[in-house]
Amino acid sequence: MKKECIAMLLAGGQGSRLYVLTSDVAKPAVPFGGKYRIIDFPLSNCTNAGIDTVGVLTQYKPLDLNSYIGSGKPWDLDRMDGGVHILPPYMQEGEKGSWYKGTANAIYQNIGFVDMYDPDYVVILSGDHIYKMNYSKMVDAHKAAGAACTISVLEVPWDEASRFGIMAVDENDNIVEFQEKPKEPKSNLASMGIYVFTWKKLREYLIQDEADTSSSNDFGKNIIPNMLAAGEKMIAYRFDGYWKDVGTLESLWDANMDMLSRDNLDLLENSWPIYARLPAEPPAFIGKDALVEHSVLTQGCEVDGTVKNSVLSHSVRIEEGAEVLYSVLMPGVTVKSGAVVHYAIVGENCQVDAGAKVGGTPESCDPDTWGITVLGPGAVIGENEVVPPHTMLNRDHKEVRR
Repeated sequence: MKKECIAMLLAGGQGSRLYVLTSDVAKPAVPFGGKYRIIDFPLSNCTNAGIDTVGVLTQYKPLDLNSYIGSGKPWDLDRMDGGVHILPPYMQEGEKGSWYKGTANAIYQNIGFVDMYDPDYVVILSGDHIYKMNYSKMVDAHKAAGAACTISVLEVPWDEASRFGIMAVDENDNIVEFQEKPKEPKSNLASMGIYVFTWKKLREYLIQDEADTSSSNDFGKNIIPNMLAAGEKMIAYRFDGYWKDVGTLESLWDANMDMLSRDNLDLLENSWPIYARLPAEPPAFIGKDALVEHSVLTQGCEVDGTVKNSVLSHSVRIEEGAEVLYSVLMPGVTVKSGAVVHYAIVGENCQVDAGAKVGGTPESCDPDTWGITVLGPGAVIGENEVVPPHTMLNRDHKEVRR
């Protein structure tokens, strides 16, 4: 069972900043880019990087996510020796049991799972980022440096640095200081939430952290500062590719639009494929009078209207005379004849009835009130109904404040 390196994928977050889109599913299970879900990216990165043992730590509303991952076959992780494992919180002997209290506690609760594979190194990943990354190169850098911890970083605009864990490094990229979401950052090197640890070292710090009743049991708040204070060898691994934390509605919409541009996020190139589990649906169909420009259509789509600069997931139906611009439509959406959807995210199995208008263009609205419109899964917009820009409705047709 010995493995040199395994991955632990933190996928239990509620995703509260995605509001109605995560009312019934965990954030990593949210559809993205037409054919994918967010968790497809770290799982595919593991497979492409040669990491064949992945623990997926679930917690918040995990049913859909667990079903989607299944045996791991789409990512070549259905293996007898390793493969993908779903790891929910569980009660241990002599304990009352609890939810994962923080990112570090989640790994602590699964020390037994990690020990089963006796790895030299553990890669800690998040389940809510869109990116392509070769983790094996990061592990190689970790080994070459003889580090206890390696943190993947990228440069962010200075005005956004306070949103991240920030590293200060020396001339050799050794981490000399770490600030968790500082008000006045000393650097713009931001943590991506991707870590490589030497397992024996991490194991010690997890046990110490769990014994500290005042700890938040979090990597950014506790484990990393504690290792740094103890003088452990910690290095920054610089990443210069595309990476997006899709933890907000705006960032989720932005990432879908980035995929359309292909300048930063190109999902059509074959050297680093992103795998996904797809339902058996017929090919996409575009009617003779339809107009489709600069958009993604997935299998099972049927388009007889106008679609521009948009992302359509499987089984989406756009009727004749309907118009969809700069929008993300998740699986099973129907936009009926004469309806308009502009600058919106439309959740799974929504219906926009004839003549309805959802959202609006920035040019047609007051800049102070414009924003992406969001319909929660299962919402139905009635005939000729108007849903203004920057509005969010749940399946019960109730407006939700952001």
